[in-house]
Amino acid sequence: MTDQPVREFVKYTFLKVDRSWRSIGDAERRSQKAEFAAVVEELAETCWLRTYSLVGLRGDVDLLVRQAAPSIDTFQSTLTRVFATGLGRYLDTPYSYLAMTRQSPYRAHRHPEMEARDPRSWDLKYFVVYPMVKKRSWYALPQEDRQRLMGEHFKIGHKYPTVKINTAYSFGLDDPEFVLGFEMDDPGDFLLLVEDLRMIPTSQYTESETPIFTSVRMPIREALETLGG
Repeated sequence: MTDQPVREFVKYTFLKVDRSWRSIGDAERRSQKAEFAAVVEELAETCWLRTYSLVGLRGDVDLLVRQAAPSIDTFQSTLTRVFATGLGRYLDTPYSYLAMTRQSPYRAHRHPEMEARDPRSWDLKYFVVYPMVKKRSWYALPQEDRQRLMGEHFKIGHKYPTVKINTAYSFGLDDPEFVLGFEMDDPGDFLLLVEDLRMIPTSQYTESETPIFTSVRMPIREALETLGG
């Protein structure tokens, strides 16, 4: 019997710091960042967690907390603790996405290079994430037609081995149908990949794939330093 891939819930929580936070004293800001970092580091010992900075890359979000866990209760307890910190009083969540990992219905084979790594992340420098919704006409296509179209899609992806994809599924859990994550060390490779994907038939079945978030992977203390103060 073939082992079934482990399914996990994933959560992408985007945080924005209120501008009034930069008006408080330097010592208080440093204290709040230290407290916040300690909480996140403690949480990272109990569940899979990565942090990213979007400062200078988007105007409406500053930080991303990315998590994976067997239960969605983990995500609620995480934000409860984060908001209880001093810095937490100045945080908003402009965007938040909940999804689940599972085996793709269009790709039965496994990638040998993935076996020796953490299956949740490649931990490359840049991480691009966005929600996606397909047109209902996509689901009306016969399975064999969808399989053929996705085969063309995968061929384009194989042209860009430096870009790694992490697909999560949101059907019934959140507003999107998918939450796509792409990791790479050169964002220019990702730009070329997406441009190529626009030229093939599967793109005609995309209803929406925004907003798009480009972030930089950083330990939480380093990410907090990008906020200033």
